[in-house]
Amino acid sequence: MRWCTAVLVLAMPRVALADEPAPVHVQSDGPSAPASRVTRLEADERLVRSTPEALYFEPGVFVQQTGHGQASPFVRGRTGQQTVILFDGIRLNNSTWRQGPNQYLFTIDVGSLAAIEVLRGGASTLYGSDAIGGVVHVRPLEPRVDEDRGLYLRPRARLRGGGADGEWSERFQLDAQLDPAWQILTGFGFRRLGPLRAGGPVRSPITGEIPQVPAFEADGKTMLGTGFAELSADVRAVHQLSATQRLVAATYLYRQYDAPRTDACPPAFAPRSECLRYDEQFRTLAYLAFEGAIGPLPRARVVASYQRQHERRIGERPSGRARSGGRDDVDTFGIVATGAPHVLVRPGVRLAASFGADAYFDRIASTAWTQFTDLDLTLPLSRGQYLDGSRYATGGAWARVETELLEHVAIRAGGRLGLVRAKADGEATSGSRPVDAAFTAHAASLSIELRPKPWLSLIASYDRSFRAPNLDDLTSRQQTGPGFQFENPDLRPEIADTFELGARLRTPRLLVEGWVFRSRVRDAILRAIRSAADCPPATPQCVGSWSRLQLVNTPGASTLDGFEVSVRYRPIDAVLARASVSYAYGRGPNAQDPSGAEVPLSRVAPLNGNVELRWGGASGLWAGGGLRWAAAQTRLAPSDQSDARIPVGGTPGWWALDVRAGYRVDARLLFTVVFENVSDAAYRVHGSSINGPGRGVRVGVEAGL
Repeated sequence: MRWCTAVLVLAMPRVALADEPAPVHVQSDGPSAPASRVTRLEADERLVRSTPEALYFEPGVFVQQTGHGQASPFVRGRTGQQTVILFDGIRLNNSTWRQGPNQYLFTIDVGSLAAIEVLRGGASTLYGSDAIGGVVHVRPLEPRVDEDRGLYLRPRARLRGGGADGEWSERFQLDAQLDPAWQILTGFGFRRLGPLRAGGPVRSPITGEIPQVPAFEADGKTMLGTGFAELSADVRAVHQLSATQRLVAATYLYRQYDAPRTDACPPAFAPRSECLRYDEQFRTLAYLAFEGAIGPLPRARVVASYQRQHERRIGERPSGRARSGGRDDVDTFGIVATGAPHVLVRPGVRLAASFGADAYFDRIASTAWTQFTDLDLTLPLSRGQYLDGSRYATGGAWARVETELLEHVAIRAGGRLGLVRAKADGEATSGSRPVDAAFTAHAASLSIELRPKPWLSLIASYDRSFRAPNLDDLTSRQQTGPGFQFENPDLRPEIADTFELGARLRTPRLLVEGWVFRSRVRDAILRAIRSAADCPPATPQCVGSWSRLQLVNTPGASTLDGFEVSVRYRPIDAVLARASVSYAYGRGPNAQDPSGAEVPLSRVAPLNGNVELRWGGASGLWAGGGLRWAAAQTRLAPSDQSDARIPVGGTPGWWALDVRAGYRVDARLLFTVVFENVSDAAYRVHGSSINGPGRGVRVGVEAGL
């Protein structure tokens, strides 16, 4: 039994878009925590290729790409299992998410989102296990309600094309109101992307050599293992029960086909004909939600959801006349309930409270096989990437209070009690041990905000968050970037303490924020290098890999220190300028030699930042641009040094400039052109398998009623 304590006052303010009525969401907080928001307008004008790409300009966020069709946001140096991704308040994290980057934020169609909110820092009080680095919360589009009209239809079409990967995408959407009590929003999308052309190879800052990943075609710019196709569809029906209550029934489908994993297509030092592809990467989400007043609670939300994450992988090895395959399905059932009573207001005092509970249950189906192509023979393996039939449950209950004194002091505190349970049957042939583990955890939160002036806030907070080992940690065997990783059923939860100090200056035309933080993780789960003799039975991929890894709890504490500074300035109504700078410095025990000197944490982003400028005229014309940059990252963890995605000695610094322009006519027409990477810079986000797109022109047209 492990206890974890977490501190947080979440602040993801919910702001309705112009075409989006704001439903009741109890889990949105005051502006005390470090948070930012990407609007639909910003995503449209940047012509982002994917939902992760929409986060490029957010402070404290660094987006890594394992493949052309996969991307994972690092929030304050953490990703994968150590961040939580939500869709409309529903947890997308499940028990098979990997320790490092994963592709699952990519499976949200960017055309279906209204906004993305990013909370930086621990968040286990509200969101339970995994919320060590932060939370990415995707808000979907809502159908419009018009009380003065009966039946009406609002069709809309979006077309995009061009760029360094020859993208062609379409989305058709219909916003229908049957009467003021019933609205339905439906959408269907298709997208195809070809091989991605970079500005050129990225070289080692020490040797000048070109790393093995990615491999290039003869032109030295077009990367192998890129290009894919996808389909998406969504239906969202809203029934207004009353002025304060509504029901929402929604389904979101994503289907990605033939998406190579670039670092394994081909793998380092392997023949160019070898390739690992996600033949099918599917996500299905369906849910029913009640939102509104219930009895004494003026704000409440109850959501019941079902999700299926489906993956089918094919590994081609023509020289060995073999093809490997694997299929994993994760079915997740979830329920979330939140509520908030009336706010108590007295002279000089304001008191508010909220509470909730959540529970998610996973069931895993996992198989693997080897096909001998010259014999037309397929042999099933004794186990898949996970143990077939494994189960995992996570959930808890939380409460939070907030008090405001004389408009100058705000104190927020909360706590959670949670339970995590993992169970998997052993498998004798492969030497897989059974797992039957339970972790009880609690989290708590506290922050104090001082407002000496109406335009100035000073914030101090402490957070203890936790992450319980999931089925990927406890049971999986898989090829990762640094090598082959196998299971450890004896892992314990990670416990993170985060301290933050922040200042916010806000005037009608200027917003400046600055944050410094320290996050210390005890019992941190890190990768330890193993020998071929340590490989589990019946696992030839482990013996044949260039390196072998196992997750272990390290003694002592792993630490991330950092800062974030962001500025938004509107000197005149037509001009908006924004910029941010972020940095994180990670260090911790060496998993290979815990008694030795500390080593860098894996794949922590270097000093990085961005600048954006936008001008918009009254005629509907607008123009602007965005510059992203990163310093070199030469601080490498031991596992990074065997990672073929990282050049010898580290990832060199880079910058990339996009120039944008467009024409908007109300909500009826939007024409956008983006000249991306105008200098044709050869660059790579640290830890990625692919280089950034080379010089290209992308065009988008969106039209409708």
